[in-house]
Amino acid sequence: MTNTGMAEFEARVGAEGYKVVPRELGPNEGLGDHTHDFDAWGLVTSGEFHITIDGKTTIYGTGDEFKLPAGCLHSEKSGPAGVTFLAGRRQNP
Repeated sequence: MTNTGMAEFEARVGAEGYKVVPRELGPNEGLGDHTHDFDAWGLVTSGEFHITIDGKTTIYGTGDEFKLPAGCLHSEKSGPAGVTFLAGRRQNP
């Protein structure tokens, strides 16, 4: 993932009220079912990120974006090589 692509993502989600923080997970690391009290909008910068909602897993790779509304029950896990991503978070009133 290029720095330009990451900067464009940060500018785009920032304009929508999201604060962006870099995240990294080791190989096959993650969390079981949980929710967030914020809207999430992410960009995978390397590796794979697996998100499962209602029993359906979607695998996001480098350059893919994902969105999760606040309160969405999901689980998340990195792929076998781990994952790095930019995590945009926007608090819900």
